[in-house]
Amino acid sequence: MESNFGKILVVDDEQDIVEFINYNLRQAGYETATANNGDEAIRKAAIFNPDLILLDVMMPEKDGLQTIQQLRRNPDLDSTIIIFLTALSDEKSEIEGLKLGADDYIAKPIKPELLLTRLRTALRRVKKDEEQGNKIVFGELEINKYKFTVSYKGEEIILAKKEFELLNLLASKPGRVFLRHEILQKVWGTEVIVGDRTIDVHIRKIRQKLGIDVITTVKGVGYKFEME
Repeated sequence: MESNFGKILVVDDEQDIVEFINYNLRQAGYETATANNGDEAIRKAAIFNPDLILLDVMMPEKDGLQTIQQLRRNPDLDSTIIIFLTALSDEKSEIEGLKLGADDYIAKPIKPELLLTRLRTALRRVKKDEEQGNKIVFGELEINKYKFTVSYKGEEIILAKKEFELLNLLASKPGRVFLRHEILQKVWGTEVIVGDRTIDVHIRKIRQKLGIDVITTVKGVGYKFEME
């Protein structure tokens, strides 16, 4: 029977860690699958179609960074949350992971209660976005993807087409870091040549027009939408 909580694929080359995490996830009501290496993870992800993948970084033969590159090439996994499990704490590896499409990092060792809380939060964000349909609502900020309108505290805010598309992209997955090249491709497309400066200008204009700072700059990586 399929779980209402979500489907999670656990990937780690250390079997005891896989069994420990898998046990706690199943106890919490999640449907799970496991893999012990990158190649197995890629095969199982295509079949299992998980809502979230917990992916270890340090694995022999094909590490987590190599694995995520192949996972993100699968269009069926485009909306799948990928969270790295890592004993590493250096900023360089975290930035590299975000650039390759990771949604977040969880450092090992981690207590089961904290792990489940982090996973529930990540899955809740995705479910909320899916249920909202044409509207993205955060408190008194409303983005209507069908009407191409933005309002804050009941007042409509006029954004240029590319400003709206940029805000809508970032707000579609709150908390996720969108890379600069990803923003350029999804908002401006591949046929139009624009530079990084174009993104910065549009971000500044959005902030000025909204009057609230909901877009966070992740230095050297890109931008993300955050609003309480």
